[in-house]
Amino acid sequence: MTPAPARPQGAGGGADAGTEVTAAGIARLAGVGRAAVSNWRRRHADFPKPVGGTETSPTFALGEVEQWLRAQGKLAEVPLRERVWQLLAGHPAGAAAALRQVGAVLLLVRHRPTTWDELKTADDAQLAQWLPTALAPVLTARLGENHPVPVPEAAELQAGAALTRGAAELAVEAGPAPAFEFLLGRYLATNPRQYTLTPPDLAELMADLAGVRAADPAGTPDPAGPTVFDPAAGTGWPLGAATAAATLHGQEADPDLAAIGALRLALGSDTVVRFAAADSLRADAFPGLAADAVICHPPFNERNWGHDELAYDPRWEYGFPARTESELAWVQHALARLRDGGTAVLLMPPAVASRRSGRRIRADLLRRGALRAVIALPAGAAPPHGIPLHLWVLRRPGAGSAPAPDLLLVDAAEAAGPGRGKPDQPAVYDTVLTAWRSFDQRGRVTEQPGVCRALPVIELLDDDVDLAPARHLPLPAAGGIAELTAVRDRLTVTLARTTELTPVAPGAPDEPSAGTAPARTAGRWPMTTVGELARAGALVLRTGGAVAGGTGSGGAVPGGAVSGAAAGTEALPVLTEHDVLAGTAPSGSLPPQAPTERSGAEEPVLTEPGDVVVPVLGGGTVARVVDEATAGAALARNLCLLRPDPAALDPWFLAGHLRGSANQRQASSYASTATRLDVRRLQLPRLPLAEQRRYGERYQALAAFEEALRLAGRLGEQLVQGLYDGLADGTVTPR
Repeated sequence: MTPAPARPQGAGGGADAGTEVTAAGIARLAGVGRAAVSNWRRRHADFPKPVGGTETSPTFALGEVEQWLRAQGKLAEVPLRERVWQLLAGHPAGAAAALRQVGAVLLLVRHRPTTWDELKTADDAQLAQWLPTALAPVLTARLGENHPVPVPEAAELQAGAALTRGAAELAVEAGPAPAFEFLLGRYLATNPRQYTLTPPDLAELMADLAGVRAADPAGTPDPAGPTVFDPAAGTGWPLGAATAAATLHGQEADPDLAAIGALRLALGSDTVVRFAAADSLRADAFPGLAADAVICHPPFNERNWGHDELAYDPRWEYGFPARTESELAWVQHALARLRDGGTAVLLMPPAVASRRSGRRIRADLLRRGALRAVIALPAGAAPPHGIPLHLWVLRRPGAGSAPAPDLLLVDAAEAAGPGRGKPDQPAVYDTVLTAWRSFDQRGRVTEQPGVCRALPVIELLDDDVDLAPARHLPLPAAGGIAELTAVRDRLTVTLARTTELTPVAPGAPDEPSAGTAPARTAGRWPMTTVGELARAGALVLRTGGAVAGGTGSGGAVPGGAVSGAAAGTEALPVLTEHDVLAGTAPSGSLPPQAPTERSGAEEPVLTEPGDVVVPVLGGGTVARVVDEATAGAALARNLCLLRPDPAALDPWFLAGHLRGSANQRQASSYASTATRLDVRRLQLPRLPLAEQRRYGERYQALAAFEEALRLAGRLGEQLVQGLYDGLADGTVTPR
């Protein structure tokens, strides 16, 4: 079938008349903040009127918004990816249905480009009629007969014709897989509380533990490679990390996520993909599967998992799980879908290792040698970020094989590094993989106090069967006597340095300004504001927006970043609000992104030496000058960056005056639960640059004194805790 030629109606033309956009979408299109959009609505009577939404979150017609932005000179050309996203977000069938439609079309573009080249010349009505016939065989060939992706109907395709064409154009520009990753990432970022996402680096660790991650993730799949199964697949992140697999099986209860996950995996590689949309525990879609590996981030703390109707299910080889032990049901389901000797890796909440209601099943898993390792990750490795989650490594016992005598216990908290924020993932994962590979290959591991040991199973089979690594890996005193002595020596030097830096009392004989002209009161200085300086070009004002951290079960990167395999670039450090308040190095990170994702409105704000960073929430008096060590980090949310012109403003003078209590108080506004700083209202005096530098030197000395106090406090806490621990465990004796 060859369609009649017609004038293409691509995404570069007028916007779809039915597409609506929120204020946040307008801000993204124009490359401004939401506050700017609110100001336009108040100040411009001709700003487009809302056409939908609610009073607090109105929506506007995309075409009218673009026309207004161009008339005001605020929009030269809408980036293609932004236009496609707005068309997807405003699709009448909903964003999830639109994402399925886009994924199916991109699969056609990837595998049958000549068919798409013929179809795209048709008008919208013809395209909508012919496209289902073209999509059905591609979906079946790539995903199998019983795939979870519904073929879009003609009416649905015609309503989203501009989206279909735009997505195809984006695939030509960036590639089908990166285009889908961008749209999926943006969709998940707009619904952050709806999905629990698995960070990509954690998914890679799980695949490494299961032995299904290829040395070259970008290589061609080996047809003789392993079969990998995820019974709670979400949008496919854990399965996507299994780059050595020849076949990927996934099951997901949410039909939209099942379809999206299948499309995402099919677009990302040539691996065989088989997905099902059904509850894995209640309606197992792969009852005869004997996979080489299972990797899974199951739902936590589910009460309605099927306890009543599954009481006599044959999968409960190790005991019938209690209603409160849904995670142990997932563990046994994973073991039931493995071949003999196959490996399962599951992400688990820490309570599963010690709850009394699960002790009999844990005991049977140990006696039969099915549970091989329990690995405690540091808090922040995955959501919920405040809890140190566990990884359980299991192996299905073979017929006649002797049970393993030992269980590997690993606590990776020590490798996470100090401070809050995202842990040092490379160090954590190196610790975990080194311990597991040694134990897996040799049956033993070199014991490291507080980090890892192989514990005889018989020692764990008590009344509690508590498998929490922290219970069996007591930390030694902080490095013993030698390290405590080193900490004390550092503290002594730091306290001496603090004494040297202690500011001289004003008016004292050795005060540098003593005997000079009296200081002018602040009220007599000619004052200006940060907002006025920004308008005059004396400084640049930017607002942070980077989201530090990763993603979750079957998830994608917030903001639409592509996976590390597709990107090939390093993660970007993020300076967080906590880092500024605590004076520490950047603790967050942005996942790797492709070059196409570094452009446009989504580009993060990067710090440079001499920038001044101010938190805008909480009411504290903090302003941090960026040094060489912090430069290059992305600015996180709730932070404002001021980049002074060195010919007009001294950065230390700027930061010091911004920290004044009275200055912060007059520029703050108060809500019922929070205090917010309006940085543009902060004041500072108009002084010659030479005079600014005099003040800047003094402010810089105060900052050095403050940092010395912080370091002394940290060392003092470390010494005190180390002495408490040493006295308690006998490492240190009282004199």
